[in-house]
Amino acid sequence: MPASDTISFARGAPSLDIVDVEGLRDAAVRAFDTDPGGLTAYGTAIGYPPLRAWIAQQHGVDPSQVIVTNGSMQADAFLFETIVQPGDVVIVEKPSYDRTLLSLKEYRGAALDAVDLQEDGIDVDALRTLLRDGLRPKLAHIIPNFQNPAGYSLSREKRSELLALAHEYGFLIFEDDPYVALRFSGEALPTMLSLDEHDSVVYASSFSKTVCPGVRVGYLVGPAELIAKIVRLATNTYISPSMVSQGIVNEFARSGDILRSIETVKSALHERSTRLCEALARELPQAQFVAPEGGYFLWVELPEGTDVAALFTAAAERGVQIVKGTDFLLEGGENTLRLAYSGVTPEQIDEGVRRLADAYRAVVPAV
Repeated sequence: MPASDTISFARGAPSLDIVDVEGLRDAAVRAFDTDPGGLTAYGTAIGYPPLRAWIAQQHGVDPSQVIVTNGSMQADAFLFETIVQPGDVVIVEKPSYDRTLLSLKEYRGAALDAVDLQEDGIDVDALRTLLRDGLRPKLAHIIPNFQNPAGYSLSREKRSELLALAHEYGFLIFEDDPYVALRFSGEALPTMLSLDEHDSVVYASSFSKTVCPGVRVGYLVGPAELIAKIVRLATNTYISPSMVSQGIVNEFARSGDILRSIETVKSALHERSTRLCEALARELPQAQFVAPEGGYFLWVELPEGTDVAALFTAAAERGVQIVKGTDFLLEGGENTLRLAYSGVTPEQIDEGVRRLADAYRAVVPAV
């Protein structure tokens, strides 16, 4: 099948039609008109100072508690390099973002302990049992809103319980929250950072999901002493991140255009999520899933024994790209997959699920 006819449920990125290209162009012009010297200079590792100040204001913290980076994965890498040593125990959700698992296990040599993810977030009771039995993690990586890959969100009660456990057992919570602004139904929940009273949280987010991936602007918020260490590491790594990108985002945010952009993205995501759930129920009733309240992703479980690796190949032959659930797990999950609905139109969703169902029938002929 021609590549141009491929329908991709694989990548978590917004399609071009929901990116505010005109608004970003205008923000770029304003940024260069307002501060040409700041945008064209190296800058420092803290990031573009006006954007750093805006982020600090949004979270109610001092700017010394913020570092702005080239995307949130750069922020993650700086954090991990600063606090995670080979052999350190790190709690991760099961399933969790594949790049984070790779970064912690392969590049930092961490000992990962995966705790099951439930529909209302990580299984806090199971984590509490591990801690009482002697597990002493350095860090717990949590994606609290519309988790990648599952699409689930951490409940208000579990947020408080996690903070209490972190304080009692002396570990740091890494609140990895790039999807927080993309809630299209349900009740908004406070960040653990806003609830934290003991410097137990480092928070990360990104403008890739609300503005566009190409800006590559992310950030960390945390205790000032820890952020200062990360700033020193960043200085020695790249002197400074992109002042141009951050200056454009600063103008886009301060003008209020970002709020319009977020509403556009949320509306599209809601429509696409609904369309995907309806298509799966109609075309592939064997699929089990929880309808998301926001974000980019839907986690699908097929009947036990389904070989999603074979389904992956059969779907590709029909011009559909998916991601195998095993990519997000340390073990198991051979009957699971992740579908991203952010980059496909409603019409593509219907056709893509039809092709996926056809691939499923080819892999499981008895159906």
